[in-house]
Formats: sequence, C-alpha cells, structure tokens
Amino acid sequence: MTDTSTPDSSVSADAPSSEASAPDETTAEETKKSETVTSESDLFRQSEIAADYVEGLLDILDYDGDIDELVSAGRPMVEVVGGRLQPLVGQRGATLEALQELTRLAIFRATGSPSRLLLDIGGYRASRRKELAAVARNAVEKVKEHGDPVRLEPMSAFERKCVHDVVNAIPGVQSESEGVEPNRRIVVQAAD
Repeated sequence: MTDTSTPDSSVSADAPSSEASAPDETTAEETKKSETVTSESDLFRQSEIAADYVEGLLDILDYDGDIDELVSAGRPMVEVVGGRLQPLVGQRGATLEALQELTRLAIFRATGSPSRLLLDIGGYRASRRKELAAVARNAVEKVKEHGDPVRLEPMSAFERKCVHDVVNAIPGVQSESEGVEPNRRIVVQAAD
C-alpha cells in the first residue's frame, strides 16, 4: 500500500495579500502544488531505491522477506516482513539503525540528496513505538505525582521522537532532549 498524502501546508508569509494581486496568488498556489507532486514522486523514488538496496542485502545474507515501499507522513519508508529477521534488528534495534543509515547512504549516492528514509524490519518500530508510549506515560505520571523531572535512558533519534510525541500530547508536561549522541536522553518535566 502506498500512502502519498502530505500534510496541508499553510500559505507562506511572503504571499501577496491584496486583492489586486490575486492572479499571482493563484500562480504561486499552482507552483506549490506541482512542487508537492514532484516531492511526492521524489520520496517514492527514494523508497524504491531503498527497497532495491535492502533486497540486495537480503540476497547476500540469504534472508527471505517481503519488502513494501511507501511514502507516509511526508517521508519515504521501507518495511521488510518475514520470518527469521531478528538478527537484522539486533539488540534494541542497533542493527536496524545501522542498516537504515547504510540505506540512506545508498539513496544519497543514487540521487545526490539526503534522505529521511525510515526502515522497519519485522515490525520492530511499530512494537517499539508501543513500548515507548508506555514509558512516556509512566514518566508523565511520575512527574505529575512528584513534580520532579524524570530523566529517561539514552535513546536513538527515532525513540526520542516517539516519546516526545506522546509527552507533547499531554497537557501540563513537556519534554526536551539533553546530552550528546549516543547518550542523548529525554527529560520529562512539568510545563512552565
């Protein structure tokens, strides 16, 4: 399944605001729409390049897996599903993160542009999101109960984003990242 939807973008601050310039606004809007279509096709192209690269890796390693390429939330994605894929995820997703970086490099080599590709293997990211949502809710409960900030264990950028998304959706608390990779962590605290 391919999701090529993009979030609605607001009108740019430098767009003309007078009624006399209405034709310019229409032209700018049409240009923005064509750029969006190009962007979506570029994103899908990135997911295709990534899928080909991952398929080559699976062949070399003699692993079987079905590969889905898609665009979701404005970013290219590749999902690999099948049995016997745990070694490609590694402990706490470390191997998956490394494979994702290699795949992003393959995209860069083919296109000359950096990519925000998200690679998932064996549904690891979906299950990890659920675990991290529970961790985030637990931290929020502690902050609300005791009032003291809660520092979570170091996490990857993907994991931190999952936690930030959950915390930021709850009123009365906020989260921020601190530290330097690979020891960057989230601090959950009462909102100011």
